[in-house]
Amino acid sequence: RVTKEVDSTSKEAKSFLKQQEKWQSSVPGSLPTVSGVKRPSGIGSLLGKIGSKKQKMSTLEKSKLDWENFKEEEGIVEELAIHNRGKDGYIERKAFLERVDHRQFEIERDIRLSRMKP
Repeated sequence: RVTKEVDSTSKEAKSFLKQQEKWQSSVPGSLPTVSGVKRPSGIGSLLGKIGSKKQKMSTLEKSKLDWENFKEEEGIVEELAIHNRGKDGYIERKAFLERVDHRQFEIERDIRLSRMKP
């Protein structure tokens, strides 16, 4: 069983609450009993619940969950956020390398074009 804490105003929390409401409203005891309405039999309903496939967690989801739990246990969430925003962050380094690569391409292109014109 996996537990996850989310903000009560997030999309994920709202969708979870909607699912819970649907599930509770579909409980057979809450449905009015009217003759002619077919209710699932006790054994068939139980076998359907037991035999239904459980939703499997992918490797990526499991890794993400493990990483989130590790960050919370070690108390490094804020430290990682601060580090990734700075100059030493991965995204900033990738953007810098991309800019350098583009600039180098433009210089090489200008040299090739200047050699072709004379």
